[in-house]
Amino acid sequence: MKFSEYRIAEEIKQSLEELGFKRPTDIQFKAIPSILKREDVLGIAQTGTGKTAAFAIPVIDLLYNSKQENSGIKCVVMVPTHELAIQITDVFEKIAKYTDVNILGIYGGVDQAPQIAKLKEGVDILIATPGRLFDLVSQRHIKLREVEILILDEADHMLDLGFYKDIKELTTYIPQHRQTLFFSATINEHIKDLAYSLVRNPIRIQISPKDPVSKNVEHAVMFVAMDDKRFFLERLVNENPDSKILVFVRTKVRAERVHEAMKRVGIQSITMHGGKEQKDRVQVMKQFKSGEIKLLIATDVSARGVDIEGVNYVVNYDLPDEPENYVHRVGRTGRGTQKGNAVSFCSEEEKATLKEIEKFITKPIRVIEVAKDDYQQTLLYTEDTTDNWKLLMREAEKKEKSFVKKNVKKKKKR
Repeated sequence: MKFSEYRIAEEIKQSLEELGFKRPTDIQFKAIPSILKREDVLGIAQTGTGKTAAFAIPVIDLLYNSKQENSGIKCVVMVPTHELAIQITDVFEKIAKYTDVNILGIYGGVDQAPQIAKLKEGVDILIATPGRLFDLVSQRHIKLREVEILILDEADHMLDLGFYKDIKELTTYIPQHRQTLFFSATINEHIKDLAYSLVRNPIRIQISPKDPVSKNVEHAVMFVAMDDKRFFLERLVNENPDSKILVFVRTKVRAERVHEAMKRVGIQSITMHGGKEQKDRVQVMKQFKSGEIKLLIATDVSARGVDIEGVNYVVNYDLPDEPENYVHRVGRTGRGTQKGNAVSFCSEEEKATLKEIEKFITKPIRVIEVAKDDYQQTLLYTEDTTDNWKLLMREAEKKEKSFVKKNVKKKKKR
C-alpha cells in the first residue's frame, strides 16, 4: 500500500511525496491505522525504521481535520533530550508543511522568551523535554487542559533518566480521556508498567522483537587493551578517510581525551556530551550532519533517536554499561535502506559486558582477529608524537640486531 492510497489529507500526501515517502515502513503500516482510529498504541521497533513518521503522519491528519481557531495545545510529544526535540520538531514541520497545524519544539539550554512568544501565537502540537515543559507550565505560559493526544518517544530512555515522576505529574495536567502513544526501540518491565498505568487497552505493535538491531548493520568486535584503543581508532579513521564515523565513549571526560588524542595525530574531530552549551551542541550536530567534520566523539546523549544521515561507522570505543544502549548506539548507522558498520573495541575488563550485549541481541558478534605483528604495527606507526618513542626504540632494536648479525658474519669470515 502506498501513502497516496491512505485516507489522509491531500496536503500531507503532498509533503510526503516531496520528502520521498512512497510506501510505509512496517511500523508505519501497522501504527498509522490504529492511531487514526484514536486507539492507544505501544509501538516497539528497531531504530531507523521510521517511528517518528509513524505517529507524526496520523496525528497531524487528526488535528488538521478537526482544527479550530485558538483551541489550545492538542498534542504533547515528550522526549528525553534537546537533540531529539529538535529533530522531531523538524519532522513534524516538514510533514505539516502544507497544513495550518502549528508546531513548536521547546527545550532547555536556550532563552525561553522566543518560545513563550510562539506559544502566545497559538500552538497545536508541542514537542518538549520535561524540564522546560514544567518550567513553562509552572509559569502559566502553557495550558494543557485541551490536550487530546499524549506521545512519549524513547520512553525507556526517559525512565532511565528518571523522568517517571515527571510523566506521572504531566498526566495530572491533561484530560484523563485522551489518546496515549508510546514509542521506543526497546521494551522492559518499567515501560510496560508505565504504559499500562496510563493507557486504556493499548494496541501493542512490536516489530522484530527477537532481533532488536537492524539487519543493515554489520557487527564486529576487536579485542584491544584499554590504553591502545586510540591507536586503533586512528587506524580506522585513516583507512576510511571518506567515511562519517560516530564514536561512543562512557563519559564526557573520555570524549574530550579521545578528541585530544585525535588532535595530536592530525585528525579533526568534534565532541558531543551533556557538558556542552545548547548552542554548541546544535553547531556540533550541524557540522557532523553536513560532513564538514567526519568524526564525532559522543556520550550516550547522542545515541537515542537522533537521525544522522550517512553514518558509515559506529565505533563503541567504550562498551555501554547497559546492553540496550548498544542497540541505540548502533542504530545511528544502517538507517532505512542504507548499509552500516558497528565496530566495538573490547578490553579485557569489558568482556563480561560484551557477553551481556550478545545475549541481549540474541547472537554473537563477529570477532576481528588481529595478529600479534599487526597489533604491534598499529601501536608503533601512530602519528602521536607522545608515542613515537616506541617506534624509535623498535627501529633502534632492529639496527642493533642487524649490526650484531653483520659482526657475527665478519667474525665467521675471518
